[in-house]
Amino acid sequence: MDAAGEELADRVRALLTLGGDVEEKRMFGTRAFLIDGHILVGARKGGVLLVRVQEENGAALVTRPGVATAVMGPRTMGTGWLDVSSTVIADDEALAFWLDVAREDAAGIH
Repeated sequence: MDAAGEELADRVRALLTLGGDVEEKRMFGTRAFLIDGHILVGARKGGVLLVRVQEENGAALVTRPGVATAVMGPRTMGTGWLDVSSTVIADDEALAFWLDVAREDAAGIH
């Protein structure tokens, strides 16, 4: 992971305030933050935020500027996995929006 990814992980960690329901793991070159063993978000290279959402919500969210369907290795993921560019989450308010989206959708995914 590069410096931008590490910085994003620090910001995510501070906003999520790791506690009983959130754990952090390194997975697939990403610093992943999980709830009940399932990925909520991940800090990726270049300061890109990987966000897991319900497919229906992802289809709408992917139309926003700076948001794309996530690509992991050679595989393009479904609309339930989004990459949010570092420019979109430049401030903590914008980052908190995406963390809230992921948390709200987490209950419906599991």
